Amino acid sequence: MVLERPGEPLRPKDAPDPHPSTGQVRIRVRVCGVCRTDVHIVDGELTDPTLPLVPGHQIVGVVEALGDRVDGVAIGDRVGVPWLGWACGKCRYCTTGRQNLCERALFTGYQLDGGYADTAVADARSCLALPDVFSDLQAAPLLCAGTIGFRALRMTGGATRLGFYGFGGAAHILTQVAVAEGRRVFAFTRPGDTATQTFARELGATWAGSSTEAPPSPLDAAILFAAAGELVPRALEAVEAGGTVVCAEIHMSDIPSFPYALLWKERVVRSVANLTWADGREFLAVAARVPVRTQVTTFPLDQANEAITALRGGGVNGAIVLQVAT
Repeated sequence: MVLERPGEPLRPKDAPDPHPSTGQVRIRVRVCGVCRTDVHIVDGELTDPTLPLVPGHQIVGVVEALGDRVDGVAIGDRVGVPWLGWACGKCRYCTTGRQNLCERALFTGYQLDGGYADTAVADARSCLALPDVFSDLQAAPLLCAGTIGFRALRMTGGATRLGFYGFGGAAHILTQVAVAEGRRVFAFTRPGDTATQTFARELGATWAGSSTEAPPSPLDAAILFAAAGELVPRALEAVEAGGTVVCAEIHMSDIPSFPYALLWKERVVRSVANLTWADGREFLAVAARVPVRTQVTTFPLDQANEAITALRGGGVNGAIVLQVAT
């Protein structure tokens, strides 16, 4: 399924299987998660896609061919491919453990063709080994919602009272991790979304309510999994002195002006960008120990447009995954 122009539906296209070049592998795709970033790309809110483009950056599949000079990956391995598809390994970010900020990074399903297809090629370095405890469908949402959400969670330090604004694919995974770590989760949803609030409480959230409400007690930290800039001042109001507000979205609407008093007393607002492959390996090990269980709604590959529409509209608890192989 191919994006030819932003703002238009994806179109089905037949193409020969791609050949892996040096350092690459070809993967027979089994499933591919649908992420809100895919919506931003399709809608033209992220403005640097390589067109025509095969979207999808939560790929689960089996390696079926190797290019030259591939180490650590073998034919027959089940792997996951995340958002960070390639990094130079030489810039000041890559050489200091900040691969997620690589100056020349290329991203799966954005500058590199992704997993809305029967086969995909990927840099062997980006291929993450998947714990056996996870089925293909369970594993797919862990590769972006989980890994980047986990990076955001680490930015909250030792916070024990956590607010999650937006309770979709990432929050439903990270709630399970946070509860397993002994933290208390306060879930904020769209006003009136009682079904999602019930879902959050079922996963162990201490409290669930509307994003327009104040939590019953002050928060140590908050993570915004929603792309709504107006939630930043609300989250600052909810965290106590010294608290951190982490913006975990790659794209967000403008943050409105707010009084300095909301930031004072050493509150912090910060963003999380992308992931390192080390983040992916660390998170998958943590998720297997919990163990995390993802709630998944599936669509066949040829209904990718319907899947994107469903995610865009909200109201789907958990994550959406395309079933590519049948």
